[in-house]
Amino acid sequence: MIHEELQKLERLAQQASQKLQLLSEENSQLRQQLANATGTLEQKEQEIDHFKKQIKISNIVDNRPVNSEDSAEMSELINNYIQEIDQLITYLSE
Repeated sequence: MIHEELQKLERLAQQASQKLQLLSEENSQLRQQLANATGTLEQKEQEIDHFKKQIKISNIVDNRPVNSEDSAEMSELINNYIQEIDQLITYLSE
């Protein structure tokens, strides 16, 4: 009888150990997924900030009281800067 109880306890201990191992592996996977999601979120937040700055610059250029020739020149210059920044962001993202 004691022998059977010991075998039963041994099986329960093995099952608990296996469950612990599975939960540990799942925890590691979830931590990795969280790290990936956090990195993606940070990247998306940076992109949003970039687009907000683009909109702000466009609004400044559009609302600036200067003659149309100067405005067009400044707008073109800023757009060129924005394109260069976009290319740098794309390059750095790779």
